[in-house]
Order: sequence, then structure tokens, then C-alpha cells
Amino acid sequence: MTTFKILTIAVGTLFLSSGNIKAHQPGIKNGSADRKKISAQNTPAGRENKIQVALLLDTSNSMDGLIDQAKSRLWNIVNTLTTLKYNGQAPQIEIALYEYGNDGIRDENFIRQVTPLTQDLDLVSEKLFALKTNGGNEYCGAVIRDATMNLNWDRNDKSMKLIYIAGNEPFDQGKINYKEVISSAKAKGIYTNTIFCGDRNEGIQSLWQSGAITGNGKYFNINSDQKVRYIETPYDIRISECNSKLNDTYIYYGRKGSEYKSNQMIQDRNAGMLSASNAVERTVAKAQKNAYQNEHWDLVDKAEKDVNFIATIKESELPAELKGKSKEEVKKAVALKSSEREKIQKEIGELSKKRQDYIDREIKKRGNTDSDDLGKAIEKSILELAKKNGYSS
Repeated sequence: MTTFKILTIAVGTLFLSSGNIKAHQPGIKNGSADRKKISAQNTPAGRENKIQVALLLDTSNSMDGLIDQAKSRLWNIVNTLTTLKYNGQAPQIEIALYEYGNDGIRDENFIRQVTPLTQDLDLVSEKLFALKTNGGNEYCGAVIRDATMNLNWDRNDKSMKLIYIAGNEPFDQGKINYKEVISSAKAKGIYTNTIFCGDRNEGIQSLWQSGAITGNGKYFNINSDQKVRYIETPYDIRISECNSKLNDTYIYYGRKGSEYKSNQMIQDRNAGMLSASNAVERTVAKAQKNAYQNEHWDLVDKAEKDVNFIATIKESELPAELKGKSKEEVKKAVALKSSEREKIQKEIGELSKKRQDYIDREIKKRGNTDSDDLGKAIEKSILELAKKNGYSS
């Protein structure tokens, strides 16, 4: 069956749920740096920059390898995004997920929005691990159009918005003109990057490079069947131990709070099933406040965003261990977990820097002979486009 994957990475912030979306923004004195700060502060939403990433994956028959690479590299991609800063500030991160090219999708173009742009990274992971391949027709132009029109892209021109589309069939299949829809995306400040699964020259001939050029993005080719290789480090065990302590700092609330808490554990296990190193990558991502935010179910994150929330929460929405407690006692319990989390996150951050230094030394020592996989291709383009747009790492 024809196969090919579309990955859309929108840089500006992240995440989920079939068929929806979301967005954000940043501030002038005399110097150019001051102008950037003030223009960021005066944007319509008056919010910080975002990095928004939309991944559109072909789930037709022979794309299992690409999906496996996406599962293996999700947290690596997140960690690459968390290294970026604009005027010294870490942007908010959102990720969206699409699938296309699957006969099981009841849409004339075989497209499904799996999650909107969201910060709920556990949801993104959950939906990614649930994807199944099936035969179908792969229409790049149609899925790019859908992502451009239906995702909630940030209006702040300092936010970074990226689409990544990957696959191995001719780029111009279907009734939708890819040049027109990519030009529309570019008008919104969205970069379209293309990843061809196969020989580089074949990808050029089948117009994948043309799509990237039209979208001011990057063109890559990868071997989608290549297994992701990891470098184990002396810091992995301790980071994994920190993960258990980190999970213990989450206090769920609300009608579905316990379900979200359970999903956090499930996604830990999903990451670990791929490799111990992948589980470590997830833990490092969970320690990043600008990436891993769970105010929709965690009292610690919610109280940090809304200082008055605990005073208004109903007792019925609290977990069993906090029922019957006074508002002041609940506040103290949340403050204690917040303090514990901050210490654990700091330790993970310090360990992850040492871990990355070790990995960099090992790659230099061994010589990087592996061809790019999905994660490496995305990482390279993120860093290149970030530098071009005034972000530092």
C-alpha cells in the first residue's frame, strides 16, 4: 500500500484532542532588544511567546516504522524545544497531532485531527501510542490545509510555528494544490518542513523539497525503518529515580483528575517500553515548566497559575486525602508539594545537563555515522529556524 507520513510541527506551544485547537503571545524603549521586549508585551493576547508544533503522520500500511520513530522521539523533540529562549524567556510549548492516509478515517481526504495544539503532553503521547496503520490514500495538500485552517495558531509574530510533513509518496497527490495551501500557511507565519521517507533524490523528484522551499522550511530524507539508537549514560538511573519522586508531587482534583493522574503513569510506562533512555527523555521533559503543564488536573500547577483557586474549589473536587481539610490546610499541602517539586525539577535539570554533555562527548568520540531519523531531522530544523527567528538555545 502506498505509504507516507505527514508531520507538522508548529512552534509556539502544544496539544491535543480530536478535532480542535489553541494559542498565545509576547513586548520598546530605545535599543532593538528593548523594542523586541515591548512588542512582545503589547501583542493582542499579552502573553508570552509560544512554540507550536503540529505533527501530521501518514498512517497508511507501511508507515509503522515512522510511527515508531515518532513515539521514540516525542520527548526528545519536546526537550529540544525547551532549550530555546526568546529575550531570555522560555516560550510556552504546544503540540498537535494529525493522522492521514488511513482507510479507516471517515473523511473524504482520509484526515483526522488527533489532538489540537495543546500543552497536555500526556494526551499527545496517549494518542500517538494508539495510532494504527491501515491502507489508504495520502494527500499532503489536504492535510496541510486542514492543519493551517483548523489549528489555533498563535497570532504573536514572535512565536514560532512549524509544520512537519513526512511520507514517501508523491507530494502532489489529491485535488488540493500543495503550493497554494503552503503559501497560505506561510502568510500566517507557519513554516512547512518536509521529511521524505526514502532516497533523497527520489524525494526531490516527487516534490517534497519543493514543498519545503515553498513553505520557507527545511527538506530532509530519513530511513523510516531505522531503529532509534540511544546512548546510555551514568545519570540515567538517578533521573529515573527522580521520576517516581516527581510523580508523587502531583495532587489531582476535579471529576476526571484521577484519570489524568493514571494516564501520567501509563505514559511513563509507554515511554519505558521503547527503551530506558526514552523514559529518561520523558522525565527530563516532565521537569520543564514551560512544556509539561497540567493545571487542568493538578492542584500544584493550577494554584501556581491561579492563586485564588484553592479558596474556591469544592470539597467534592478534592482527592480523598484532602477531603475534610480546611482551606488553609489544603493550601499548606499544595505549597509543600510545590516546594518538593521545585527541588526535584532542579535536580533533574542539573542531571540532564550532565547527561547531554556525556552524550555529546560520546557522539564526538564514536563519530556520528547514523543517518537522520525523524527526531534528528526535526531537531535540526527547529534549531536552525529558531536561530533565524531570534531564539537562542
